[in-house]
Amino acid sequence: MIARRRFISGLAVAGAAGLIAAPRVRAGDERLETTTIRLGKIPVACDAPIYVADDLLRAEGLTDVRFIDAVPGPARIEALGRGEFDFTMTSALTQINALDTGVPIIIVAGLHAGCYELFAREGVRGITDLKGRRVGLVSVSPALLIMMAASVGLDRKDIDWVTDPALRPLDLFAEGEIDAFLGFRPEPQELRARHAGHVILNTALDRPWSQYFCCMLAGNRDFVRNNPVATKRAVRAVLKATDLCDSEPQRAAKAIADRGFADRHGPLLQTLKDNPYKWREYNVEDTMRFWTLRLHEVGFIKSSPQKILAEGTDWRFLNELKRELKA
Repeated sequence: MIARRRFISGLAVAGAAGLIAAPRVRAGDERLETTTIRLGKIPVACDAPIYVADDLLRAEGLTDVRFIDAVPGPARIEALGRGEFDFTMTSALTQINALDTGVPIIIVAGLHAGCYELFAREGVRGITDLKGRRVGLVSVSPALLIMMAASVGLDRKDIDWVTDPALRPLDLFAEGEIDAFLGFRPEPQELRARHAGHVILNTALDRPWSQYFCCMLAGNRDFVRNNPVATKRAVRAVLKATDLCDSEPQRAAKAIADRGFADRHGPLLQTLKDNPYKWREYNVEDTMRFWTLRLHEVGFIKSSPQKILAEGTDWRFLNELKRELKA
């Protein structure tokens, strides 16, 4: 079975790189409701499965594949809810916050863990040491670090936040002006290159954060409900692309860079190597319960896990594909 998977993955990566044609969808599959698929994208390396999925989506019969530029953060999920594109992948935290406020999206799969690293200066050995310290961040919401602080008994008011981009928090940390920095890829690679600080928490490695998906695949609610066949094929293509990011990071990074989705090959490749693109090894429902409870505990959302799961998720495509892809 492992040999068969590697063979299929190799074919798909080659297709994504334009070396050979990707395998065609099975003749017995149901008729597509649409052949157009629009993917919301931003230029971040952890979105790699979306970019690698290009040829795989076409092989599924979705021949009109469009990549739509999106604004990072909550604005991307809000645009998805408005129907500006059909699918995107973002942080589970962002998606849960959007569902709590009524944004019409459906989460259909988890893709990978990781993405975040907490750097600190000498003398700061753990999150408890952040009390009274200056902590910066740029590309992420403070929500993640607030939840981490709460898990060790700290309140958000115990931390002096430096979040104004105009202050250049990453540079302040690298220059020793603030005590810690929560980095989102490729910021950790930049800090390592500058020999700035040391890592006190890595969400790809450290429990409990490493046990749950970071980024999930979400669709516009009307698209998912009205186009179940197209949705299943889109999810299948993205899951296969996720496998490729895990099994063939070098070739996947080259395919992404060659198509102009990334400016720099090095940071992209490092992200593919660092992030656990192992969607089979994590539980989507446990992920949703974990993050929803943590967000509720610190006052970011009002919804319960039961409400979020009932109104904002649909695992039927994922469950079918787990059987098909021998997950």
